[in-house]
Amino acid sequence: MCSSDHAHHWMLCPQCDLMTQLPEIKPGSKASCPRCHTTLIANWVEPRKRPTGYAIAALFMLLLANLFPFVNMQVAGLSSQITLMQIPQVMVSENYSSLATLFMLFVQGVPAFCMVAILLLVNKVRMAEPLRRWMARILFQLKSWSMAEIFLAGVLVSFVKLMAYGDIGIGSSFVPWCLFCVLQLRAFQCVDRRWLWQQVDPMPALPHKPIAGISGLRQGVRSCRCCTAILPVDQLVCPRCGTTGHARRRHSLQWTIALLITSIVLYVPANLMPIMVTEALGNKMDSTIMAGVILLWSDGSYPVALVIFIASIMVPSLKMIAIGWLCWDAHGRGRGRHDSEKMHLIYEVVEFVGRWSMIDVFVIAVLSALVRMGRLMSIYPATGALLFAVVVILTMFAAITFDPRLTWDRVRDKSLKEPSVDGK
Repeated sequence: MCSSDHAHHWMLCPQCDLMTQLPEIKPGSKASCPRCHTTLIANWVEPRKRPTGYAIAALFMLLLANLFPFVNMQVAGLSSQITLMQIPQVMVSENYSSLATLFMLFVQGVPAFCMVAILLLVNKVRMAEPLRRWMARILFQLKSWSMAEIFLAGVLVSFVKLMAYGDIGIGSSFVPWCLFCVLQLRAFQCVDRRWLWQQVDPMPALPHKPIAGISGLRQGVRSCRCCTAILPVDQLVCPRCGTTGHARRRHSLQWTIALLITSIVLYVPANLMPIMVTEALGNKMDSTIMAGVILLWSDGSYPVALVIFIASIMVPSLKMIAIGWLCWDAHGRGRGRHDSEKMHLIYEVVEFVGRWSMIDVFVIAVLSALVRMGRLMSIYPATGALLFAVVVILTMFAAITFDPRLTWDRVRDKSLKEPSVDGK
């Protein structure tokens, strides 16, 4: 076996499984995979102080955002204002506890937990080793489920929708929430996964001397998807983080296709059933996603109508098509390296944009909580909103279960250049 120090200079790309020898990286620079250009490692200036400062500031802004009124509205002399914590309370009162739970998890709980985890792990706060490893394991898994900034976009869309009915104002907590969104994103950006795991536990020794430019699978090694350790193919449990894994995710295509089919089945009623009910002067009007887009377009709110159409109609539809295409290609239908590069780009886009489809669900949450003026005007969530949220979650899981390395397995390894190093 090679020494643990030697192992620190080698890495298997998590996206294409290429074995890469890491160069010396100056502070403020990052190294990318020479084949798929995925960022392998980033060497941040002051890797402890930066995320610590951002995380503390983010948590302080989150506290302020929950203490004071968030937004307010005035219609025909009647006023209404809400705090962030009143949004899930309204959904629970309307028997939509599931939507309230999603709001509390994705908008408040996950971002707050991630900031606390960054503070504890980056600063090596004394805690039990099993707890430290567990926290490090789930930190980056939760990153894509943090949706504070998507909720903020939903709030802005809600403003445009409500301007036709009355005067909209922001409360004392609106600016702190905006700052929280920026700060928590920045805190995540300044934490490198490989560096963080090096603080938790040293890299295990390599099973044998690796060869650069050859995939790990062809060298009999695999990468731990959690902590990036290089392990023998037949070693299922990582000795560093305790995560169970395989050279390729087991039944990856089967799980992805099953989740994709389920999301397609639910996507049809999610678009046909009303996502919210508007009650004005005793009259009730059901609204579907497409009806909301048409209404905004007819009112002249073209940018907002396009945002809702892209996020709620076009993105989910194209994402389902893209996931199906990825599965078809990974099944051996592609034609080689050129297709693998194209599929890798599609996978990155799918992974990035998928959660933004939740914007319409958050719009409904804000409208339902703010517009509560009795028979004059009230808005309630409907079944379609829950179905649509489930569709978004299922497509996110479908992207997670898909193993992008499958698209590169048919590419013949070549002698590739050194990983590119870029300044940040």
